[in-house]
Amino acid sequence: MAAAIADLPLFASGKVRDIYDLGDRLLLVASDRISTYDVVHPTPIPDKGAVLTGLSAFWFELTADVVPNHLVSLTDGVPEAVRGRAMVVKKLSMVPVECVVRGYLAGSGWSDYTRTQSVSGIALPANLSESQRLPEPIFTPSPTADVGHDEAIDFERAAALAGGRDLAERLRHASLNVYERCAEHARARGIILADTKFEFGLDDRRELTLADEVCTPDSSRFWPVAGYAPGAGQPSFDKQYVRDWASSTGWDKRPPAPAIPDEIVARTREKYLEAYELITGEPLTAWLERTGASSR
Repeated sequence: MAAAIADLPLFASGKVRDIYDLGDRLLLVASDRISTYDVVHPTPIPDKGAVLTGLSAFWFELTADVVPNHLVSLTDGVPEAVRGRAMVVKKLSMVPVECVVRGYLAGSGWSDYTRTQSVSGIALPANLSESQRLPEPIFTPSPTADVGHDEAIDFERAAALAGGRDLAERLRHASLNVYERCAEHARARGIILADTKFEFGLDDRRELTLADEVCTPDSSRFWPVAGYAPGAGQPSFDKQYVRDWASSTGWDKRPPAPAIPDEIVARTREKYLEAYELITGEPLTAWLERTGASSR
């Protein structure tokens, strides 16, 4: 990969994605790296980057009439070596708020509820169970990673971070609408989209634009519809599988992260591929061929 994009200036590098500067646009490359508890493991998950990119592209198309998105091209301007796991996108002024939407009570939302009977300042009915479907999806924002990752905040704090209540209202409205569109499709394909997070930016005309990744196994909780039973944690298609393994090792969640055993790598890859195929209705090989990555 490095040789194919060696001449491109690196714009930013995250736990999973590397971003290159194309002038008025960016090249967003999803790697096969995987992180838990904000620490990258030394062991990659084969095809993970392609799954993240293919799913995001699918959701961008499905929700294009709900809110504009930053996708420009999956082939034009994309170096051959990274096709299938990269996209050319618009440059945006990113809003420093992670737009988390929860349709079910799980994870930190469940932890908050057990303490306060609310999530991000939103009061919820009494006697809800873990993994229970909420009466309606809720918007529970948090700061982006460079502001304070994974910290639940209320709507007023989100408005302050976004730069105004009007923009925060737009974020909430767009996030809930995109979630509902994606959750409806996923459920029809046998997957419960329990919760997810979105990121948005503003273009030169201040138009709110969906960016980064959308409803992937890295940014969402995916549960199988078959066998769903509230009252406990659910089996998942997402990286919770690796997170559960990492927790079982006794690792203190500080760098360096432990290497992932072969059987966990293989099972995680299977889960990512299964999620892709159920949601899109096609095997990953079809996506790779369509984007010119079949020989990768």
